[in-house]
Amino acid sequence: RYGFIVLLFGLIAYFAIAADGFVSPQSAGFIFQSVAITGVLALGVTATLVVGGFDLSIGSVATSAMMAAAYVMVVLEQNAVVAVVACLLIGAVVGLINGWLIVYMRVPDLLATLGMMFLLVGLQRIPTEGRSIATGMTMPDGSVANGSFGAAFLALGRHRFDFFIPNLIPVSVVVLLVLAVLIWFFLEYTRFGRMMYAVGSNERAAELAGAPVKAYKIWAYVISGVFASIGGILLAARLGRGDIASGNNLLLDAVAAALIGYAVLGAAKPNAFGTAVGAVFVGVLLQ
Repeated sequence: RYGFIVLLFGLIAYFAIAADGFVSPQSAGFIFQSVAITGVLALGVTATLVVGGFDLSIGSVATSAMMAAAYVMVVLEQNAVVAVVACLLIGAVVGLINGWLIVYMRVPDLLATLGMMFLLVGLQRIPTEGRSIATGMTMPDGSVANGSFGAAFLALGRHRFDFFIPNLIPVSVVVLLVLAVLIWFFLEYTRFGRMMYAVGSNERAAELAGAPVKAYKIWAYVISGVFASIGGILLAARLGRGDIASGNNLLLDAVAAALIGYAVLGAAKPNAFGTAVGAVFVGVLLQ
């Protein structure tokens, strides 16, 4: 039951002894930052796993949200609130389309979300012809992007709180913790969440019991899309620009964290706490 937790602490102890600089505020800060974005995306994957699905488009959704945030603030010169709302809408719409394809068009989840992944990879290159979005860049039409990222927006990815050690905990980690608690409570203690587990456990039985199975599955993909867009917002705030290449590894890291969650405390099912621990495990390995 506690084997994976012991393994995680053993891994941390080993790296602390074997790797110079692993036990340092800088190393801890890097781990926390990588854990935050990976963990948020992994929580979205967890929602789809709960209903027996799978979402391969989360990395592309996050990257698209990052590019959208940069485009809205730098090119369109709008404020951070508009950028955040635009990103969340993109995530929700993509999730809705994924759910519709899977539930009503009966496209296999892996195929539908893989197709969406490649579609987004192409679409996010169109506005700037594949170039990174930053203040002062020249657009394809020859105009200059004079907008900039707001200080409040950048604080989401760069500001850190003191926790025994100065500047140790990034804001993005606080966002992850809040989202993890919310999705944990939602899945474990609400009727909606328990019905999602019922759909994933035995879809036919849930349908015979009168549960709106299709609605639950679609909502799972909408949740996944929204969480992926939040991850993209945090990534844009951390980098201070829109960079397509920066999201290349998000999918594999997030999926690994979500699947590792099955082994935490012997849960043997997708769960928010296990996913958060899995994200820490992936972050330690990456460091």
